[in-house]
Amino acid sequence: MKIARTIEEIRMFVSEAGSLGNKIGFVPTMGALHEGHISLIKKAKQQTDFVVVSIFVNPTQFGPNEDIDKYPRPFENDLEICKTNGADAVFAPDGAEMYPVRDSNSCKSVLELTEKASKEIVSNGTYPQKNLTWVNVEKLSEPLCGKSRPTHFRGVATVCTKLFNIVQPDVAFFGQKDAQQVIILKRMVEDLNLPMRIVVCPIVRESDGLAMSSRNKYLNPQQRKDASLLYAALQEAEFFINAGELKSAFLKEQMKKILNISRQIDIDYISIVNAETLDEIDEIRGKVLIALAVKLGPARLIDNIMLDVK
Repeated sequence: MKIARTIEEIRMFVSEAGSLGNKIGFVPTMGALHEGHISLIKKAKQQTDFVVVSIFVNPTQFGPNEDIDKYPRPFENDLEICKTNGADAVFAPDGAEMYPVRDSNSCKSVLELTEKASKEIVSNGTYPQKNLTWVNVEKLSEPLCGKSRPTHFRGVATVCTKLFNIVQPDVAFFGQKDAQQVIILKRMVEDLNLPMRIVVCPIVRESDGLAMSSRNKYLNPQQRKDASLLYAALQEAEFFINAGELKSAFLKEQMKKILNISRQIDIDYISIVNAETLDEIDEIRGKVLIALAVKLGPARLIDNIMLDVK
């Protein structure tokens, strides 16, 4: 397995693979890899010939006072997971490689500062001003997680555009857990005529239904137990839909009751939306996304189910 720290290196590795007729697969991650990421790597191995995994904790998708400083970075373990599961190359740039400051006064990146200083720059909101070009998918970035994280998807779309341009994959693989992100990126790829496609892979869950996430590591034992209520709430909605209850207001109220079993869960949103436009719907019909986000102790957790109701 090859390891690239620079854009030039990963482009060379991918170019060599492509020149041999290999189909390029790409799995973008922020590291702290788990079974969900492994499922993406395995799917990429099945569908493509040369698999690139990126490991980069992208600062521009974190807002003020979010958890970038706490985000786990077990890099050596991540490399071992990639190697064991068949990745052909890992692209692990630092912040200076991805977001250099290009002005007349300095050729250095803002992230060539000390780690502490760079975190302060991100948290106080000045860092994004150093980047002049942004990719923003309007409308789709505004509901759901976009309400409480208004700059999040701008950061996601921008870094993914950069990564897609750097790696130039034929196919990129993402998990359904980040449903809004996937919908945004698929639209971005379509709107910008990028010569690639996105494959969405099923959510991988723990035995009690909790969607696997790098942030699950933040939870203490009681919080971890309470976290299973997220999927229980989604299952409750699906149960009532299968029983013929199609009113969104009723379904959301039932989900809220499940989540409120825990005194530690602080609900950010419970939403039932059209799975393509992300518009709120009053009655279940067609392809529907039922999504929720909560704050549980130090972690912000999200989950969803996608249904096609005839």
